[in-house]
Amino acid sequence: MLNISHTVSIPESEIDISAIYSQGAGGQNVNKVATAVHLRFDVEASSLPDFYKRRLLALRDKRLTKDGVIVIKAQQHRSQARNREEALSRLQQMVKAMAVLPKKRRLTKPTKGSNRRRLEYKTKRSQLKSLRKRVDLA
Repeated sequence: MLNISHTVSIPESEIDISAIYSQGAGGQNVNKVATAVHLRFDVEASSLPDFYKRRLLALRDKRLTKDGVIVIKAQQHRSQARNREEALSRLQQMVKAMAVLPKKRRLTKPTKGSNRRRLEYKTKRSQLKSLRKRVDLA
């Protein structure tokens, strides 16, 4: 059971974890031991509340496939157990982040002082650039 909050949790049966060979240099065990972990979690078929599902499926994340499956690959650690914990914690963080709603942006007007400073700067720049022009002595 992967706990997201006090009321929301994901059963282990909904999470598909498979062991694969890690990439990169690995020494003697590189072709013998599958230490990397591939985690697959189908958002649409899960028992998560609709609020979480909608927010997860709306995410623009490379870990989310077109079919609505979250794929996480963990291969930082040398043991399969630690990589499994790492993948589960990443999934947990990803789902927890969906519970936090982003703040709405309030439109603001620029202050009178900032407007005045902007216009003064523009006139100074235009004067400076006009001084760079070729002088016509005719």
